[in-house]
Amino acid sequence: MRIARISKNGTVGVALQQGSEVRAVFGNAALSDVDSLIATGTLADAAAQIAKGEIIDMAAIAYLPPLVRPPKIICLGLNYRDHAEESGLGIPDFPVLFGRFASSLIGHQAPIILPKVSSDLDYEAEMVAVVGVGGKNIAESDALNHIIGYSIFNDASIRDYQLRTPQWTAGKNFDNTGAFGPWLVTTDEVPAGGAGLKIECRLNGAVMQSSNTSNLIFDVAKTVHLLSTFMTLEAGDVLVMGTPGGVGLARKPPVWMKAGDICEVEIEGLGLLSNPIVAE
Repeated sequence: MRIARISKNGTVGVALQQGSEVRAVFGNAALSDVDSLIATGTLADAAAQIAKGEIIDMAAIAYLPPLVRPPKIICLGLNYRDHAEESGLGIPDFPVLFGRFASSLIGHQAPIILPKVSSDLDYEAEMVAVVGVGGKNIAESDALNHIIGYSIFNDASIRDYQLRTPQWTAGKNFDNTGAFGPWLVTTDEVPAGGAGLKIECRLNGAVMQSSNTSNLIFDVAKTVHLLSTFMTLEAGDVLVMGTPGGVGLARKPPVWMKAGDICEVEIEGLGLLSNPIVAE
């Protein structure tokens, strides 16, 4: 199934796509709380109720991030070989990890904000894996059973702030830079581990990144296993799996997103995440 959190005239709702038809329920706080539905294992039951909702025109609604208060947002850096090489930092033998905070998240079609303090706003096309069942010391062979679905992320990064220190937290957590969505696509509609999917980033229609999720250095199963060796994963954790080569920072001269630009991230089978760039 494909689930989206949405808003219409200020009322939060939840949508379910079935083929070409989209049905939605508005004003039902329990059904719209996808975070809680995942945590309680009741997403499928909720979908059965949403399927009875009104047919809607998705062009007439606003999209919200699929989850709004994930317990953790864990991002992987340098997780495609070509991106690691273009960054000049070598191929990691253990995942390069950093955190994002939920306060940075925005949905599909919401503006990514170019802050007043920097012009170095970069794009990063990424696949998301969402944990559905938590655990500790999860075997790699069982890891995919702990994933409930997949989505799309644009890990928009303020590079000068990111590179001021060895830790990347500042540059990865500006408000309104973590574009997420539009859909949470459950695992029954996605190849195992989200593997074999074309991933592409376009800036004003020009292809900037093009790769395949099979090129991940640490795939979803390996990542879940390794993370669970030192932390307890929880239902609703968001794993942002890394970006392929072609980022703006690595280009000569660098390519930064500017006010008025449109950045699109498309992943085969998961959908299209599009966001305008707006100056603060």
